[in-house]
Amino acid sequence: MVRFLSVLVLLMLPLVARGAELDPKQPYSATRAEPVTYHVDFRVIVTAPQGTKQLRVWVPVPPSDRAQEVKPTGFETFPVNVKPAMHTEREFGNTFAYFEFANPQGAQIITHTFRATVWELNWDVDPAKVMRVEKWPASFDPYRRSESQVVVNEKFKKLANEIAGNKPNPAAELREILSWTHKNLTYDHSNASLVGSAEHAFSKKRGDCSDYHGLCASLGRSLGLPTRVTYGLHLFPKNLPGHCKLEAFLPPYGWVSFDVSETQRLIKLIEASPDLKPAEKVELAKSATERLRKGFRDNTWLMHSKGTDYELAPKASQKVPLVASIFAEADGKALPLPDPADPKKNEFAWMTAHKFTPNREVSYPFREWKKK
Repeated sequence: MVRFLSVLVLLMLPLVARGAELDPKQPYSATRAEPVTYHVDFRVIVTAPQGTKQLRVWVPVPPSDRAQEVKPTGFETFPVNVKPAMHTEREFGNTFAYFEFANPQGAQIITHTFRATVWELNWDVDPAKVMRVEKWPASFDPYRRSESQVVVNEKFKKLANEIAGNKPNPAAELREILSWTHKNLTYDHSNASLVGSAEHAFSKKRGDCSDYHGLCASLGRSLGLPTRVTYGLHLFPKNLPGHCKLEAFLPPYGWVSFDVSETQRLIKLIEASPDLKPAEKVELAKSATERLRKGFRDNTWLMHSKGTDYELAPKASQKVPLVASIFAEADGKALPLPDPADPKKNEFAWMTAHKFTPNREVSYPFREWKKK
């Protein structure tokens, strides 16, 4: 009997990770496939209010990591020639090209051109292999705290426990959170916070990608799981190139990417398709859900920043909840975020213009439902 119990304990040990072995800087462990190289021409046009003495603009610079390889070629400005200063903020390691325009007259255009090779990532998460952590190292505190938008309080702890509190491991808990969000939220650009607000998503039951993933991040943190919202660019023509994803740290896989809002939209397209039979719709929707649960990141998205509620570098007049495309302020006052995907909005302080040229034909996997 003693020998049996010893074997049982040994079998159970891998299910609990030791905090000393964990590192939020762990590289992505996913399988890479289908690389695509893009020539990126990204421009932002900023119009400061009349009489502005100082216009400040922060443009995120996409990093190179295991998911993407970025080869920058440079920045240009028009009509005034301003050289950027490169700064990296301390909390999450995001790098920004920083511009200062003195007494700007009319619109200022910033152009960033570079090449980026982006891989499709598949984690193939097996919930039975995900380990529970008894005590997370302090290095994970920024991904477990309560913030201005990604909130951890008694309300969200209660909701998280109602949704997933009885599950055997963090992966199973997260799957219930993703499923609940899919069932209860409606994608709506006309009623969105644009800043990843868990409170907005919970109270309105609608919002944009940042609201979906801000809520998921809050619910995950409410159960003790490190989560973060990562922002980047969709590398195909659309009104608003900025798009975010949810990431959760699941030992031994490390950071795993999930896209709840786009999976929901894909499933709705499948269900509404007149070209598919009912049985085909069921099968394809099931496949989309399983891909979400196992962790997937497409090769048509380029990450430029990670984390929420942090100080820019150099410091702005306020912390930023997140950076979707850029951050800009005139004489210490933040310029409002544009949302050209909302047909009810037609006034913007700044706007992006962008062209992404791939080295081969590539389809967007959250719109293409045909099996490979």
